[in-house]
Amino acid sequence: MAFIRTIPVQEATGDVKAMYEDAKEPSGDVPNYVKAFSHRPEVWKKYGEFGLSIRSNFDLRRYELVTVAAAAAIESSYCTLAHGQILSEKVLGPEQTQVFIRDFHQADLTPAEKAMVAFARKLAVRSSSVTQDDVDELHRNGFSDAEIFDIAAATMMRCFFSKLLEGLGAQPDHFYANLDPALRQVLTVGKPIEESPAK
Repeated sequence: MAFIRTIPVQEATGDVKAMYEDAKEPSGDVPNYVKAFSHRPEVWKKYGEFGLSIRSNFDLRRYELVTVAAAAAIESSYCTLAHGQILSEKVLGPEQTQVFIRDFHQADLTPAEKAMVAFARKLAVRSSSVTQDDVDELHRNGFSDAEIFDIAAATMMRCFFSKLLEGLGAQPDHFYANLDPALRQVLTVGKPIEESPAK
């Protein structure tokens, strides 16, 4: 249940209805993160365009590592569950995803990936603590200035989205309860999963 009244699916018209239709899950449910934008569908559209401009500079592995690292660092269950599921199914596998969440230093990552994740987590939690040394460490691990920009942009995009959902009280959708229990538990880093579908 969100902290604000979002527009119910049955009441949606115009741009909101179109937004809901585009975002429907195979089950027919509209995710809570989409409903959070129901009063400003134009922001949802612009966010999608902005997000694509950042994601297009990444391969799947690098993008999901950065995204999950940032989401977990700021205790966003919603984004950690959503992208942790992708990390588990398409990148690291279930066991390594759990290791990654608990302590990324112990995960099966390259030294460059560990440097990238450390940078993303630090930036997400306390951006003012980032120093030239942190960026130099990325350089030493082979990252170009453009790639460092991409990592920073993806991290801050995740912070915007995650914290907007947190501020509006959007809960992770009920279908995340179907994840493997061990994976679900480790990915639920903040708000609990909703118990029943939101209307």
